[in-house]
Amino acid sequence: MVIVARADLSLSKGKFAAQAAHAAVKCALTAKRVAPRLLENWNTSGARKIVCVVSNLDALKRLYGEARAMELVTEMITDAGHTEIPAGTVTCLAIGPGPRQDIDALTSSLPLMK
Repeated sequence: MVIVARADLSLSKGKFAAQAAHAAVKCALTAKRVAPRLLENWNTSGARKIVCVVSNLDALKRLYGEARAMELVTEMITDAGHTEIPAGTVTCLAIGPGPRQDIDALTSSLPLMK
């Protein structure tokens, strides 16, 4: 699984951690429904998660569309607006669990979050 955040948002570390957790859980629940074998394989092999960044919302949406076109499990997260950012702000997405080579083909050029 790769979690992708927007670099143009000024989220606290805690806020980003919560958003990333939402993305991971949402993808896992989706995978349980549509790809249970992928979920089981991912979970029993260490539940790999990598966190990367893209520059802005347009880049995030583009990546989301590419993942969907490849029929990968992917979920985009929109904030409820209770704390740091306005309601409806798209914060991150997760891709996976899924075939590592397919996810890496989409995300290997993205910088890791620092």
